[in-house]
Amino acid sequence: MSITPESVGTLLESPDFGDRLRAVNQIRQLEPAIGFQLIQIAIQDSNPRVRYAAVSQLSTLGQQNLSQTTTLLRDRLHDSDSDVQAAAADSAGALKLTAVFDELQQLYHTSSEWLVKFSIVAALGELGDQRALSLLEEALKSDNELMQTAAIGSLGELGDDRAVTLILPFLSNPDWQIRYRLVQALSRLNGPSVRSALEALAQDDVAQVAQEAQNVLKQ
Repeated sequence: MSITPESVGTLLESPDFGDRLRAVNQIRQLEPAIGFQLIQIAIQDSNPRVRYAAVSQLSTLGQQNLSQTTTLLRDRLHDSDSDVQAAAADSAGALKLTAVFDELQQLYHTSSEWLVKFSIVAALGELGDQRALSLLEEALKSDNELMQTAAIGSLGELGDDRAVTLILPFLSNPDWQIRYRLVQALSRLNGPSVRSALEALAQDDVAQVAQEAQNVLKQ
């Protein structure tokens, strides 16, 4: 049976959430303009798994109408389900929707869910909004190494050279994955201490870190 807008629409109205979830997956096979219209039905679904799947697809379908997508994601950042909130942050970052920065910042400070905070920190780099610097500085102070790693990566993506002094203390961090991400971040930043830091990392005991730093220095 072929997948059509009509067949997907029928599934979206099914009382079985499994059917509705399948419909969201099938939207990927439709024309983006049609998919964007149908995904808006799923975003309001009563089941959080359906909403999560729908919001995740906005990272691509949202290009159809960024203004409308901004409204949709702003609403889902207040969703009752934390996974949906995290997906909304991911999609906002992918689409570079700086208009929702204030909502992301507020949610970071009010949410008790680690995944939500992590998704916001990761999204801020893609978002490219310089206002994120202070929030990412705050995230660097987290006692969670994954959060620190995400913050370092986002500071590199942000490309604000003020980040150099914030991330250099991680030069001697015992977690090699943090040092590896530090190399990648420094490769996007400028400053008198960047090259010396990369030269130190090029001598790292972990081969992956040393090789990455050496590659950056050759550029």
